[in-house]
Amino acid sequence: MEDQGFRIGEVQIPGKLVLGPMAGVTDLPFRLLCKEQGADLVYTEMISAKGIYYKNKNTELLWMTEEKERPLALQLFGSEPELMAEMAAQIEHRDFDILDINMGCPVPKVVNNGEGSALMKDPVLAGEIVKAISRRIRKPVTVKFRKGFGAEDCNAVEFAKRMEDCGASAIAVHGRTREQYYGGKADWDIIRQVKEAVDIPVIASGDIFTPEDAAACLKQTGCDGLMLARGVRGNPWLFHQIRHYLATGEEEEKPSHEEMVAMILRHARMLIECKGELMAMREMRKHVAWYTAGYPGSASLRRRVNEIEKYEDLERLMKEASKR
Repeated sequence: MEDQGFRIGEVQIPGKLVLGPMAGVTDLPFRLLCKEQGADLVYTEMISAKGIYYKNKNTELLWMTEEKERPLALQLFGSEPELMAEMAAQIEHRDFDILDINMGCPVPKVVNNGEGSALMKDPVLAGEIVKAISRRIRKPVTVKFRKGFGAEDCNAVEFAKRMEDCGASAIAVHGRTREQYYGGKADWDIIRQVKEAVDIPVIASGDIFTPEDAAACLKQTGCDGLMLARGVRGNPWLFHQIRHYLATGEEEEKPSHEEMVAMILRHARMLIECKGELMAMREMRKHVAWYTAGYPGSASLRRRVNEIEKYEDLERLMKEASKR
């Protein structure tokens, strides 16, 4: 299958593979690793419009970017149209290509503020947000949302049409309701229905963990792009594996232990450069758990990783594990 790209507004996306936004995961180092493995479009972690307004110091880390990761989508969340439009205009000069609005986050502290997937319960307000932002900035505005809020109100198709009418240049749809969080099975058929209902590009999200999943999702939904999220935690190689499978129909060999250890240590060095050694080592604890999941002895390795605070200790630990 030929890997043809698509356009979001004036931005050309070279292929179909997208790294979805994940809080605490899709920072600059991880985006760069995924880009190297074949991600065609990458998203930042979600950034609060109010955080920008109040000049929250943590926001600076969230939007550290590099030219080589572009095209890049910066994801904003909030629920006040004018405030979000004002903040979007304020940051438009930054090095990103697409502004995405989060209307899918299921986390209670976001939903309880009327943000994230709570906006699916108020399509009129959601539309006003998209309209206000797309009128204020020249960069394309996109929206990421879910199948619906609950089982009784799966309004993704109508919601998608409204987003298009209000100025969205593309949409990403996760095939679960907010009430499902990440449980159960993603409904790819609702994504197909959305794709048939709108003229803008549609990116499919949910349950893409293997190259076979990617091919099946493309076939069932007819979507323009595939968003990978939980499937690439500890496995940035998945982009390369999917690209290879779509091109040849053959499965690529999984990375060797040596390649995995090299990736972990490189990831750690990039995090240190970005955030300093102490914060980097603490963040690497979850990444090491993801990278090594399913390998023999991974449980004891995770326990030991949780105690380290220096790169040299991580390096020694990983090299010992590799020998075993």
